[in-house]
Amino acid sequence: MATVPTITLNNGVQIPQLGFGVFQIKPEETVEATRTALEVGYRHIDTAEMYGNEAEVGEAVRQSGVPREEVFVTSKLNNGFHARDDALKAFDGTMDALGFDYLDLFLIHWPLPGIDVDYVETWKAMEEIYRSGRVKAIGVSNFNAHHLRRMFGETEIRPVVNQIEVHPYFAQNDLRAFNADHEIRTEAWAPIAQGKVLDDATLIRVGERHGKSPAQAALRWAIQRGDIIFPKSVTRARVEQNFDLFDFELTDDDMREIDGLDRADGRNGPNPDEFNYIPS
Repeated sequence: MATVPTITLNNGVQIPQLGFGVFQIKPEETVEATRTALEVGYRHIDTAEMYGNEAEVGEAVRQSGVPREEVFVTSKLNNGFHARDDALKAFDGTMDALGFDYLDLFLIHWPLPGIDVDYVETWKAMEEIYRSGRVKAIGVSNFNAHHLRRMFGETEIRPVVNQIEVHPYFAQNDLRAFNADHEIRTEAWAPIAQGKVLDDATLIRVGERHGKSPAQAALRWAIQRGDIIFPKSVTRARVEQNFDLFDFELTDDDMREIDGLDRADGRNGPNPDEFNYIPS
């Protein structure tokens, strides 16, 4: 079984660089999918309150036989609970759903700049949660540099990660550099651009040089750039393929070819400066 590299976060916590994501996996499929990932060798699972499958992730960890302390689990605050008291209760709900005594990482899912609760207030609630000792690390998701600058000036604890959309068509080099300059690690969601890389001629060509798929080429590109990734699939063969990234290395030329796919209109998901969705 391959050894997944770990990355040290700014508070000393170790996170596996490759994980398994459960976004858009139906709750009734999540236990089996997550248990399969753990059987394959993943030790990092990324879920969220908004995904509706935290309980199933917790059950999969228990069923897997893998000791709890060997599995790094992330969840994220739902958009409807940004006010301080709501955030504290939502974290309690996450812990109840997962059935864990502690969580490894808890994130603000979106900054939501248009709602009547300031994300700085939300981050202060996250700091309270962190100080309680029930979570090992706290971070943010989908924050741009200007959101983070405000937080730096008004709060005490720096996020350990910023989970943002990153893939070959939307490399986010400036934001990744900003994160790095402030000791915030970049986590890349949608690392295969929601499947768009599968038909890309450049990624097919790069993958073929190494006997790998275009998806593996894209994921390896992200690994070599230092990003933390968590591809998802409910198909065991694909789960295994996404894990099979550590027996080859892209050359500098390979990396430059993939770098060249970046484009201004490459974003697939919402723009964090405009996204204010609150689940009903």
